[in-house]
Amino acid sequence: MGTVISQLSWKIGGQQGEGVESTDRIFSTALNRLGYYLYGYRHFSSRIKGGHTNNKIRISTNPIRAISDDLDILVAFDQESIDLNAGELRPGGVVVADAKFSPTIPEGVQARLFAVPITAIAEELGTSLMKNMVASGASWGLLGLPMEVFNTAVEEEFGRKGPAIVEKNIEAVRRGAEFVLEQAGGPLDEFKLEDADGKQKLFMIGNEAMALGCVAAGCRLMAAYPITPASEIMEYLIKKLPKFGGTVVQTEDEIAAVTMAIGANYAGVRTMTASAGPGLSLMMEAIGLSGMTETPLVIVDTQRGGPSTGLPTKQEQSDINALIYGTHGEIPKLVVAPSTIEECFYDMIEGFNISEQYQIPVIIATDLQLSLGKQTSEALDYDKIVINRGKLLTGELPANEDNRLFKRYELTEDGISPRVIPGMKNGIHHVTGVEHDQEGRPSENALNREKMMDKRLGKISELRVTNAIKADAPNENPDLLIIAMGSTGGTIEEARIRLTADGIATNQIMVRQMHPFPSELLEPYLNAAKQVVVLENNATGQLSNLIKQNIGYHDKIRNLLKYDGTPFLPSEIHKACKELN
Repeated sequence: MGTVISQLSWKIGGQQGEGVESTDRIFSTALNRLGYYLYGYRHFSSRIKGGHTNNKIRISTNPIRAISDDLDILVAFDQESIDLNAGELRPGGVVVADAKFSPTIPEGVQARLFAVPITAIAEELGTSLMKNMVASGASWGLLGLPMEVFNTAVEEEFGRKGPAIVEKNIEAVRRGAEFVLEQAGGPLDEFKLEDADGKQKLFMIGNEAMALGCVAAGCRLMAAYPITPASEIMEYLIKKLPKFGGTVVQTEDEIAAVTMAIGANYAGVRTMTASAGPGLSLMMEAIGLSGMTETPLVIVDTQRGGPSTGLPTKQEQSDINALIYGTHGEIPKLVVAPSTIEECFYDMIEGFNISEQYQIPVIIATDLQLSLGKQTSEALDYDKIVINRGKLLTGELPANEDNRLFKRYELTEDGISPRVIPGMKNGIHHVTGVEHDQEGRPSENALNREKMMDKRLGKISELRVTNAIKADAPNENPDLLIIAMGSTGGTIEEARIRLTADGIATNQIMVRQMHPFPSELLEPYLNAAKQVVVLENNATGQLSNLIKQNIGYHDKIRNLLKYDGTPFLPSEIHKACKELN
C-alpha cells in the first residue's frame, strides 16, 4: 500500500457538447459530498457544440484557491484531448481514454494508459450519451473512493428523469469502474487520497455567489442581455427571484438593460444588470446618466479576453481602464474587484448599500476565472447582512414653501441629497441628464455648475469599502511585494510558499477598491518593499499604471503580465518573481 496523498488533479477533455461538463459536474459533486476542497477551471470554446473543451479539478484535504501546475489523471474522449493536455501529466500520471479511437500517448510523456471501451459500454446500455458516466466510473474506481457516494450524485443529477434512467446511469458507472479496475489490478495506490473531513461544503462559481448576494441584498429585478461569462448570474436569478416576488427581464440589448435598471432603481426597486466588456462599452452613456441624476445603479462586469469579441471564453483583466475612465465627463462611481467566492457574495450586498447611500453607480468587476471557476467556499455568514438605503425618504413629506418643487439635488454638507420614490406627495421634481439646479431644472449657470460638480464628486472622496486592499504582509521590509486583483490571489499565495523556501521574503496585496483609488492604504506597503511586482492578466499593465498614476514608485515597480487567455500558474509566478529578485 502506497502513502496516501493530500491532493491530486483530474481533468476531462473532449469535444464541446459530448458530455464533458456533466461528467465534471457529477464527479466534483460526489467529491464535495465526501468533504474535499475543490478548485475547478473550464477551458471551452465560444460555440455551442464542437471544438476542444476540458475541465480541470484540483482535489485536496486542505483549502485551495488555484489550479495546479501539473496533472495526475486525464480522461480523454478523443486523441486531441490527449495531444493537447498530456504535457501537463506528471511522471507516473494516468490517461483513461476511449478505446474507440485507439488512443496513444505522445512521445516523451511518462504516463500509464488505460484504454476503456467507454462508447461501446454506453451503447450496450442503450445510448452513447452515457459514455460520460462510464468515464466517470472508471476515474472513481481508480481512486478507490466509495461507490455509493458517487451513485447518490448520479441520482441527484438524473432523478427528475425517472428511476429507469437513474439505474441505467448507475450501471454505466459500475461497468466503467469494473473494466478499468480489472486492467489496473485494483485502485491505484499512488492516487490514494487521504480521507476528507466528511463535511459537505459550499461549492459554486463566482457568478452564483454574486447572484445569491443580489437576492440577500434585496435585489428584486435584474435586467440583462446574455453574454459570456456573465450569463449564469441571469440564469440563477431567473430561478430564484420569483420566489421572493422579483423577476428577470431579458432585454433586447445591453443599452436597454442598463437604462431599465436605472429606471427601476429610480422607482425604488433594488435592480442590477450584468455583462462583460462588449456590453459594458454599450452601457457607458447610461452609466453617465446614473452619475448625473444621482440614481443608484449596480453593474457586474465579468472581464474576458478583448478587444471587440476577442476571446469570449478566456481569462483576462483588461477592462480596468474602461471601468474607471470609460464614461465621458466626470461622475462619481465605485469600482470594486472581489478576489474570492466569499467576497463575490459580500461585495454584492455592500455594493447595493453603497449605491443607495451615495446615490452612485457601483461596478463589481470579476474576471472569467472567478466568475466561472467552480470552487469550495467557506460558509457564508448571513448575520453580516445589513440593508442600508441611505437618504431614501419614506412617509408623508412636508409641503414645500411657495409650492416649489422638491429639492432632489439639494446642496448638503456631505454632498448626498434626500431621495424620494415617484408618486410621493410633495416629492415632485425634475429629472434630466443635463446639468440642473437643486430642484432638477436644467441650468447652465456657471456658479451652479461648479457647485453641482463639487457636490457629486466630493461625496465619494473618502469612500472606502470593507477591506479596500487585502494585505498579507508578514515581512516589515520584504524583498518583494506582489500586487494583484481578482482571481489571482490564491495562485500568488502558492507561489509565495516556494519563494519563501528560496529565501525570498514576500508580501502580498490584493487591490479590491479600484476607484476611488485607496492610495493612502497602499502607499506604506510600496514604501517598505525593496521591489514591487504588479501581476495582471492584460498586455499593458493597467493596474500597474493605476498605481503609478495615483502613488508613484515607478523605479520599484515591475510588471508581470499574461494575456494568452489562460490563468497564471503558481510555477509561472514563482519563476518570474525569482528571476526579478
